[in-house]
Amino acid sequence: MTLKRVVVTGLGAITPIGNSIEEYWKALINGVSGAAPITYYDTEKHKTKFACEVKNFNIEDYMDRKEARRMDKFAQYAVAASQEAIADAGITDTNVDKQRVGVIWGAGIGGLETFQEEVISYAQGDGTPRFNPFFIPKMIADIAPAHISMRNGFMGPNYTTVSACASSANAMIDAFNYIRLGMCDVIISGGSEAAVTIAGMGGFNSMQALSTRNDSPETASRPFDATRDGFVLGEGAGALVLEEYEHAKARGANIYCEIGGGGMSSDAYHLTAPHPEGIGVIAVMNNTLRDAGMKPEQVDHINTHGTSTPLGDVAELKAISAVFGDHAKTININSTKSMTGHLLGAAGAIEAIASILAMKHSIVPPTINHTVVDENIDPSLNLTLNKAQKREINVAMSNTFGFGGHNACVLFKKIEA
Repeated sequence: MTLKRVVVTGLGAITPIGNSIEEYWKALINGVSGAAPITYYDTEKHKTKFACEVKNFNIEDYMDRKEARRMDKFAQYAVAASQEAIADAGITDTNVDKQRVGVIWGAGIGGLETFQEEVISYAQGDGTPRFNPFFIPKMIADIAPAHISMRNGFMGPNYTTVSACASSANAMIDAFNYIRLGMCDVIISGGSEAAVTIAGMGGFNSMQALSTRNDSPETASRPFDATRDGFVLGEGAGALVLEEYEHAKARGANIYCEIGGGGMSSDAYHLTAPHPEGIGVIAVMNNTLRDAGMKPEQVDHINTHGTSTPLGDVAELKAISAVFGDHAKTININSTKSMTGHLLGAAGAIEAIASILAMKHSIVPPTINHTVVDENIDPSLNLTLNKAQKREINVAMSNTFGFGGHNACVLFKKIEA
């Protein structure tokens, strides 16, 4: 069976550093931090008092107030980002067969804020189970792609992948496979998350996963720096329109790039910690290269998972050195989480978008907030520290890993005629 080629024809973003692709990219290349004190609730008794919140987001720019009340914030972000991506791709009622257009989305948690509010409300009551009739439809993780599908009449495959912080990367790989197997023409993919809540922050704090740099939130996410002390929680959504190449050409779509391959693996090691030698990460990158039919020396850029945790950053860079050998020294490696924070299930999507835009504009966004060299990290690696770097990018990889040892990687390449 001849596999079909898959390209990216539309992008959309709602992030802590910009609520459109244009805003997001401008902030990325200028090294803007999205971290600031939390505004959603009183943090007085909380260990971590800051996060990367989405700013200046008005849901009524995308839907009416009544419809918005029936959605958790994570679904609102999904609809907003997907609307931008669909418009960017130029998809209309007449240029696609909607029965062959699907939505495959990623969310690691789903409607956490809705769950929190309903449970607190019940606990503060008299024991009578009074719940909002939209409680379950707002909370469940699969509801985001359902809303995207219903708003646009897309009748192809529709579901959510849940693999913690690898969720949206897994969603993109599923979408890629459906299209290259000829089962769909177009799939809206990506991910969304809105876990900056009392429960979300409290839960991650109890695991000692979050940075507690309350005196300097904007510098708290500092991947690869010796003084890193945990990740910064972020929120938002990233959306990509994946499309069969000939279908995209036939309707005159703008093509950003081609998806070369995708890989998955499991650490099979620990609930939350990565394998110290990055064995699962080595496997996922090798699987991706094999799927793409590419050699390690063809890769120009890697957007790392790079969460700013003491263990994770070192393990991932060890894995990159193991897979790429001497060529690793010539790759532009970065972590855009230094600016956006960690968007959990949406991380893979917004970081894939960053990789695609880096390829398009021949600029690699920086890893900001680096001040102290970590002696456990190979100094010969180019981590694109503190300032964007110009370079031609023909092949880019985006790594995404999740609690439970879930690893996913997607490879993008410049489109060939």
